[in-house]
Amino acid sequence: MLIQDYLDICDPVLTFDRFMGEIELEKYLKNVPMHYTGRLRYNPVSMLKTVLFGFMTNGYISLRELEGQCKVNLRFMYLMEQKVPSYRTFGYFINEVLGDTVEEIFNDINKKIFESEHVDLQHLYIDGSKFEANAGKYSWVWKKATERSRYRLFDKITALFRIINEELACTGMKLSINTEYAPEYVREAAEKYAEVWQLDEAQFRHGRGHHKTLQQRHYERLAEYANKLEEYIEKIHVCGEGRNSYSKTDHSATFMRIKTDYMGNDQLLPAYNVQIGVADEYIAVVDVNHYRSDMDCFIPLMDKFRNTYGFYPKYPVADAGYGSYNNYIFCEQNGMEKYMKFTMFKKETTDRKYHKDPFRAVNFPIGSDGMMRCPNGKAFHLDYRRPVKGNNYGRQEEVYRCEDCSGCPYAEKCKKGDQNRTVRINRELTAMHQEVINNLESIHGALLRMNRSIQAEGTFGIMKNDRWYRRIVRRGIKSVRLEVFLVSIGQNLYKYHNKQMRTKTAA
Repeated sequence: MLIQDYLDICDPVLTFDRFMGEIELEKYLKNVPMHYTGRLRYNPVSMLKTVLFGFMTNGYISLRELEGQCKVNLRFMYLMEQKVPSYRTFGYFINEVLGDTVEEIFNDINKKIFESEHVDLQHLYIDGSKFEANAGKYSWVWKKATERSRYRLFDKITALFRIINEELACTGMKLSINTEYAPEYVREAAEKYAEVWQLDEAQFRHGRGHHKTLQQRHYERLAEYANKLEEYIEKIHVCGEGRNSYSKTDHSATFMRIKTDYMGNDQLLPAYNVQIGVADEYIAVVDVNHYRSDMDCFIPLMDKFRNTYGFYPKYPVADAGYGSYNNYIFCEQNGMEKYMKFTMFKKETTDRKYHKDPFRAVNFPIGSDGMMRCPNGKAFHLDYRRPVKGNNYGRQEEVYRCEDCSGCPYAEKCKKGDQNRTVRINRELTAMHQEVINNLESIHGALLRMNRSIQAEGTFGIMKNDRWYRRIVRRGIKSVRLEVFLVSIGQNLYKYHNKQMRTKTAA
């Protein structure tokens, strides 16, 4: 008898097999090497189906669990045609064959699901979650601490160069003293120093009971400083421009604050920031970043959505972590409505006392002369303009200073300190915030906010709590993206099968 004779007609593996049979899977398997000797290769299409079905049923499935399921589970035996690849074979297949095509598989499966389910891609619900990386918890490297250590080393090199210059004053050789040094220059100085004193490393003294000469100590210290400079340069290069830390055991992981801190001491943990865009309960786009802030992840996620589907979503809905000047301008330039909360959205919309506070700069009245005046009637004059750090569109803040705060009866409520009060104003951003409030406080906006909390946050809830995927297993940004894409494919197939079963039950 055949294995499918033991399976129910509505079994998930049969639904999965019929769905995958409508997709041309061979085009994703171009990286399979051809061997004309030795044992016959497992069918790569069956391997692909087995891997995807494992992620569909388990959320995340390990290589050894895949091997074990192929031995005892009728569903996996049906897909593998009763053959049992080892966990090493599955690992090679996932890493080498699927590594470059997994995103294409994710997109094509999504398009097939969206076509049959008539998914609305104009409403995209965005959320992000931090997943702990498979890295050492105490293996951090801090960029700012590394830079401070490097400048302290520059001072040590300068002090040593001065001592060496005094020592070599009779020879006419002099090392130039700078505020910063390159490791190549320090090594060159060590070579010149060794050449002047005719030092031979083979004759150096080491170990206890041996007294090193002054020249040997200076030469070894120069070599040590050069090595240390190279180490600092490498650390700063690995950290890059967009983050301030990384893990020694996984250079792509950044130390972040995670809500579930099992260490109990509010400790930073190595993690990845996983971003998803959900449409009608399906993950339409997914991205993995090492940025701590969600604000920096919005534009890359939207660009990835456009590259996949050919357009930007009309209504990108996100929480307060995404509302920034950069993201709002990006939405304006690409025809998207502003449905991302800003940081003070809840306080602006629920705290009536804060919203109508007369001592807030946005509530100061503008007189007929165009001057902004405080509740005491004093005018505020433009003091200076300054660019905002981290802005990509040339945003500037205007800083206004009160003409005279002396003797003001509202001084205790209005300002801190003895100087005249200063306020920072950006009228363009204030107008954007008001537009966001109007959008989200409308009936349509309230429905979108409700759906975002159900769909986007609910998707992470299912992945983490129902399907037990709470921690990254692989290391390196490329391998982590491969893993997250496989988990996302499994999530969408799992959701698709459940919807199909609900439809059949209702019918």
